[in-house]
Amino acid sequence: MEGDDVTLREQLFHHRVRENLICALLFAGLYIVAYLIITHYRKSAEYATDDDEDATVNKIALWLCTFSLSVSMGAVLLLPISILSNEILLSFPHSYYMQWLNGSLIHGLWNMVFLFSNLSLVFLLPFAYFFTESEGFAGSKKGLMSRVYETAVELLLLSLLVLGVVWVASALLNGTTARDSLYDLWEYYLPYLYSCISLFGVLLLLLYTPCGLSRMFSITGRLLVKPRVSSSVKSPADVYESITSCLLFSEMRRKASPWQRNLGYPLVMLQLLILTVVCILMVCFHVLELLFDETALPRGMEDPPLGAASFSMFGSLGAAVQIILILYLMVSSVVGFYSSPLFVKLLPIAQDTTLTQIIGNCVSLLVLSSALPVFSRTLGITHFDLPGDFGRYNWLGNFHIVFLYNVLFAGLTSACLINTLTWAVQRELIRAFGETLYVLFGLGPMFGTLYFTHIELSCVYGLLRHRSHTGAFGEISFLKENV
Repeated sequence: MEGDDVTLREQLFHHRVRENLICALLFAGLYIVAYLIITHYRKSAEYATDDDEDATVNKIALWLCTFSLSVSMGAVLLLPISILSNEILLSFPHSYYMQWLNGSLIHGLWNMVFLFSNLSLVFLLPFAYFFTESEGFAGSKKGLMSRVYETAVELLLLSLLVLGVVWVASALLNGTTARDSLYDLWEYYLPYLYSCISLFGVLLLLLYTPCGLSRMFSITGRLLVKPRVSSSVKSPADVYESITSCLLFSEMRRKASPWQRNLGYPLVMLQLLILTVVCILMVCFHVLELLFDETALPRGMEDPPLGAASFSMFGSLGAAVQIILILYLMVSSVVGFYSSPLFVKLLPIAQDTTLTQIIGNCVSLLVLSSALPVFSRTLGITHFDLPGDFGRYNWLGNFHIVFLYNVLFAGLTSACLINTLTWAVQRELIRAFGETLYVLFGLGPMFGTLYFTHIELSCVYGLLRHRSHTGAFGEISFLKENV
């Protein structure tokens, strides 16, 4: 009997060590990728300073930003890893090599991402910002520790301010239960604070995901539609810029292969269209589920039952579609976020992004990525119930909030799709697939020469038309010298 207890304890010990080792290897890989991304965008001049103290402060802040970005990538991969693990266990239920993949490991990953997300948002990223801006208390001895003390005091004051605001908000919403929550800091305050941050992130995803879809359709549509000189330009500088971009686009299209020119861009547009339509249909179906089945509401679970059943009615194919849609929505939200007028200045530039901008980008990406699992489950993209603290949000069980959220997302996404998929884009999409027939039958070079000659003549015609209206006779010689 005692030997059985020892064997059981040894198994539990080995399972725990194995899970911690897998989590450590996963986060180490994500940390390396995050470090490569940040070093690609950071401004190198900030780390080549003669002041050793400033260089040390910048390196510490960079490490904290790298850790936060790796947590963001981990939050994005939570649902895809969980869905993929479930399908692997369904395909190989008795495989010896898949015994390490279980619900305990997935649950540990979710809890670890939740903990590190709280830690990064509440402490690490604010510490990194205050640390880079600190100079030490007035009258104190200058040095690294003086800046650490100032940063710690500022962080403490910020924590007290946020604690007071959240406690007042909780008191207004929950009444007398908020009085006891002040003494239960770890079990109530931090999850409640993260719930508020997650709700804010979900609202940002609701706003910027349709905008990102619209932006991607617009960019692909510009690559698809023939370049034309805009008739709305007034000044010679504007018409020069318009014609220069027109000729540059013509040159890029000429250098492209016939397959890339006639099939690449249309296929990208078609893939975006299919993914968006499938996403809208899944959300509409989830709206019907909410009306007729109360179990369709998102809910939490303590131990994810992996390997019991597929999370999609279409099996492995449906699970693959869910993973693609989750990643597609995340990319769309990031594109929409950086395309908005409020946050366009945060857009990182290679080798020219300041440390303050990097911190702001890490905060933004962490808020968006930590809300992605809740966002995907609320829309019904997947039926994987959120484990751990991700499923403890009070508003997830509110039918009116979830139903209204789904309706708004479907409406906004449909409106953006209708607005960006113009008749010009549809006509060029059909034309591009029609031109593919010419390429297949060997008429591509002849047709391409005629097509590009038509583009260049239209550019020159636009310039002459502008000159006849504005009298800018020197524009032709200006273009000859500069284009």
